[in-house]
Amino acid sequence: MKLHTINTELFKLDGGAMFGVVPKSIWNKLNPADANNLCTWAMRLLLVEDGDKLILIDTGIGNKQDAKFFGHYYLHGNDTLEKSLLAKGFCMEDITDVILTHLHFDHCGGAIERKGDTLIPAFKNAVYWSNEAHWLWATQPNEREKASFLKENILPMQQSGQLQFIDTPSNGVEDTGKLGTARFNDNISLRLVNGHTDSMMLPEITYNGKTIVYMADLLPSTGHIPLPYVMAYDMFPLTTLREKKAFLQEAADNDYVLFFEHDPLNECCTLQQTEKGIRPKHVFPLTELVGH
Repeated sequence: MKLHTINTELFKLDGGAMFGVVPKSIWNKLNPADANNLCTWAMRLLLVEDGDKLILIDTGIGNKQDAKFFGHYYLHGNDTLEKSLLAKGFCMEDITDVILTHLHFDHCGGAIERKGDTLIPAFKNAVYWSNEAHWLWATQPNEREKASFLKENILPMQQSGQLQFIDTPSNGVEDTGKLGTARFNDNISLRLVNGHTDSMMLPEITYNGKTIVYMADLLPSTGHIPLPYVMAYDMFPLTTLREKKAFLQEAADNDYVLFFEHDPLNECCTLQQTEKGIRPKHVFPLTELVGH
């Protein structure tokens, strides 16, 4: 197995929304805001070479929206999904599987591209993986969340015949005290969390004796590790709080490696128990772990 960081565009989101109830006087030291109160965030993906499979986790925001849409998010930086894949020696057609942690636009927008007036899968040879509970949540969205679930990002997956659902457990941290898990293959399992959005999947990868967890929006960055640092974007913040508490303790106890999708600077970290609670132990790029 080989693992690769795939960087896509940077974008901006409101700092207050990203840190919830935490005052700006505190969070601004973690990710300084611009004059419009916007902070820069990454859309960092993970590429997994596993046997004859080339698996991409999430796809970034894509490029098919109009200028008005992108004007809200200030895309910048030199990286794109296609350029980053090419830098690793791959092209879009090589991807065999796309695991979508959830269907918010900044996680799945790159899954679909526009060809003229037609919307088609950007990865023509890939199976797109979601789960049935989250698919229903995304395609029948509530009023608060529907701006994050864009039909043009989602419905073409199913219309193309490339969408499949992963069998997922019904239990979650609220029921058992532990996060529910599903199996993707021998080396990848998927943890189900419900605080940010219903049935979000966190890929957990077994690699050279280590457990690497792709954090998606349970922990967008190292700055979100303290328990009260919960995004205002989360649908069920108290559920997020419980899920974070359970996961962080398990991760610290077992020396898991956390891979951050949105942290603008830090790719990975391990955790340690401190007098202030669980905090980062060692922060490092993925290359330090995988050696390429």
